[in-house]
Amino acid sequence: MQLRLLAFAVAADRAGFRDRLVDYSPEETPRALVGRAAPSLSPDGMRVAVDCEYHDWDAPIGEAEEVAILPPVSGG
Repeated sequence: MQLRLLAFAVAADRAGFRDRLVDYSPEETPRALVGRAAPSLSPDGMRVAVDCEYHDWDAPIGEAEEVAILPPVSGG
């Protein structure tokens, strides 16, 4: 199966891409997927969304179409 892996702002800079199609299995977690697709990117301090909903880094992806890596946001 394939899904779209998106990275925003500093996450994209560290990963080296903004948008990439990657193969995955439904049992795979976002942490494992990112570790395989972008080994230079540490998810520490970042959020992840699966199909536009916040998701736990260590929960299976399931049959998703999109995973997004969201860097910390600051401002007020």
